[in-house]
Amino acid sequence: MKTQVAIIGAGPAGMLLCEILSQHGIDCVVLEKHSRAHVLERIRAGVLEQSTVELLRQYGLGQRMDQEGHVHDGMKIVWAGRESFFIDVKKHLGKQFMAYGQTNIQEDLFLAAEQRGAKVLTQVENLQLMNLTSTHPHVTFTHNGDASRLDCDFIAGCDGFHGVSRQSIPPHLREEFEKEYPFGWLGILSQTPPLRDITYANHPRGFALASMRSPTLSRYYIQVPTGTLCEEWSDDRFWSEIKSRFPKEMADEMVTGKSIEKSIAPLRSYVCETMRHGQLFLAGDAAHIVPPTGAKGLNLAVSDVFYLSRALTAFYRQGMTQLLDEYSETALRRVWSSVRISWYLTNLLHRFPGGSDFDQRAQEHELDYLKSSHHAQAALAEQYAGLAFESSSAPIT
Repeated sequence: MKTQVAIIGAGPAGMLLCEILSQHGIDCVVLEKHSRAHVLERIRAGVLEQSTVELLRQYGLGQRMDQEGHVHDGMKIVWAGRESFFIDVKKHLGKQFMAYGQTNIQEDLFLAAEQRGAKVLTQVENLQLMNLTSTHPHVTFTHNGDASRLDCDFIAGCDGFHGVSRQSIPPHLREEFEKEYPFGWLGILSQTPPLRDITYANHPRGFALASMRSPTLSRYYIQVPTGTLCEEWSDDRFWSEIKSRFPKEMADEMVTGKSIEKSIAPLRSYVCETMRHGQLFLAGDAAHIVPPTGAKGLNLAVSDVFYLSRALTAFYRQGMTQLLDEYSETALRRVWSSVRISWYLTNLLHRFPGGSDFDQRAQEHELDYLKSSHHAQAALAEQYAGLAFESSSAPIT
């Protein structure tokens, strides 16, 4: 087999890259370790930045999103014993967010791939990325019991944090930064109408978040200690606990119901600054992980794909290598901006085990300042909304 770009991973990053490259006439093949059903079962992000929404529309992927998604102007912060306040992104920046689940985006991308006749192989085993520093890399794998080889010009590693792509870069060449947090998020998905606003809660019992996937699908989270098991939390216990972390008037508005998904996510910040190694380019969770506090994970994957697809298009249309050479540097500016705001919100809104009285007072003062300062809210709105995609100094024709 031969193609121009081998894409490892059929998650949102890999499938969006496949769609964009295909629309630009660039041949690609997607190789996915899991089944299509497994990929679609992942319950992940659901808050899309305006840049993400605009890119999906640009490539004909926005029709269902515009019909079923829910537009938001910003997010609310509630603090135990204090008045809530709203970070109005629309007022400060003229931007909005879209609540639209990653599972829906994944379905849209698979449908687009089918309509285009894209080559997507699932349940691929024994993936190995070879000759990455040569001009002729290739991928070996097993599919349906048959050993295969895929020759290509470039490899896009979009296979997530635990995938083979980043692990194919020699450890001594990977420049990595990581921070693990001493708690996780217990989340449930329920077929109930959500609260009107995406709402973050800082409470002595721990952080909580009320989010949504659609007007009839709610996503709620609570901070739990590391090592907590889902089996320890019945639906009744979860609803009782999350209501205790919100003001009574908001707790009374929560519509409870049977969970249709329940999971625990550990929190970590991770960046691999080596986003390129030879002909291998990393995108999405393969290169970076952010705490979900900032709602940045999926949006960062989309921005990586934007920069990588632009660089590959410039190479195939004009023979230009400049954007490929600048890919890591360009993508990392947006990555670190998102990592920083996710880290900031995590520290601002969670109760850390072992935290001192000084830590608590400093956190309270920061919340007070944020509540009372127009400039502080504008700065947070700018970071929460996400940086705009950078234009290229080298025009692509």
